[in-house]
Amino acid sequence: MAPVGKLYCVPTMPQTKTIRSVCALAGLELEIPEYKHFSDNKKPEFLAKFPHGKIPALESANGLNLTEGAPIARYLAGLAPNSGLLGSTPEDAAVVDQWVHFVESEISVQNDVISGMLRNFFPYSKGIHTVLVERQLRSLITLETHLSTRTFLVGDRITLADITTAAVLQRVVAVTADADVRAKLINTVRFLETIVHQPKLEAIFGPTEYTEKALQYVPPKKEKAPAPPAAPKEKKEKEKPKKAAEDDDEDDGNLVPEEPKEKNPLDLLPKSTFNLEDWKRAYSNKDTRGADGSLEWFYANFDKEGFSVWRVDFKYNEELTQVFMSSNQIGGFFNRLEASRKYLFGSVGVLGQANASIISGVLILRGQDSKAAVDCAPDFESYEYTKLDVFGNQEEKAFFEGALAWDLEVDGKKWADGKNFK
Repeated sequence: MAPVGKLYCVPTMPQTKTIRSVCALAGLELEIPEYKHFSDNKKPEFLAKFPHGKIPALESANGLNLTEGAPIARYLAGLAPNSGLLGSTPEDAAVVDQWVHFVESEISVQNDVISGMLRNFFPYSKGIHTVLVERQLRSLITLETHLSTRTFLVGDRITLADITTAAVLQRVVAVTADADVRAKLINTVRFLETIVHQPKLEAIFGPTEYTEKALQYVPPKKEKAPAPPAAPKEKKEKEKPKKAAEDDDEDDGNLVPEEPKEKNPLDLLPKSTFNLEDWKRAYSNKDTRGADGSLEWFYANFDKEGFSVWRVDFKYNEELTQVFMSSNQIGGFFNRLEASRKYLFGSVGVLGQANASIISGVLILRGQDSKAAVDCAPDFESYEYTKLDVFGNQEEKAFFEGALAWDLEVDGKKWADGKNFK
């Protein structure tokens, strides 16, 4: 049989194991060329077929090019309808899809984020780590309950749902699901062992490593600068102690004078009648809309010469996945704006739902140039800034008020979560 296509991948990825297992059970031949990640996926010929440069990537024999593990696996399973990998009825196929989506969004994503933090791929947060572990355990308990009366997830034989779940679980038991957690997941562990030891799949999955204790964050060690060699001691005649004032003078004379700190250009602006701290208090303590609300306070006190209002939009919304992860991204951006806290107020949110969301909101900032207030954040260029006229343009005013009230809607996407910078 001729290969159905070429799969560019890394063998240890759960998605790779899922795709290869589908082909093994469906009787499909798949060519896996030699591939070097972070090198081959940046080459023009690869990007011409897969513009995002992401793996796994399938180059089908019929000319179809696909990325993302789940659709590749489903497509290949569909080439062998008699394999039963998608179930035997349309209803079965829907339930298979349900479990694939559930496992990827409610178990795998949490594991990937935790692993990324533990390996210092991005900043560690104990709070986020704890929340992700709790969410993942809840999902594992749901899986355990379902498997308590079943051998497989859908029907009486292996489907794509089982393969996908096993590939994810194999990584989970090595990172978060330690011995104490697995004691609550007896049926889930039994299920994992059943799938990975199928004769046609055993070589693909390889050995399963079970961690005794969930992996924990270890801060990277800071390298200590070598201590300068001690100067040889010189014998000196005893002298009478000098006056304290004289000692201070001598010490001061040996110090290297500090360079004068450069003033922020925003500090050089003329004094404004609008007090940003008063606004932050009004926003925190009053209802946003309605009589005597914070918006009413804003319009009565705002200084259009000394401050300006800006719309902020994330440039790469296609990269956003889970709402809580996007909300955490906003929090990280605000943390990196800390140096501009006295010049800036923000209300930014995630609009939409998982895998179909945007990040948008407003900033109130000192001066008329947004860059002067936001360029302290290394990632400020990941956002687009548009100046708003909230006094003369009704559409822009409505956007501004919606962002402050957290009821903003953009292109049918409703406010799902948000953060304030104040």
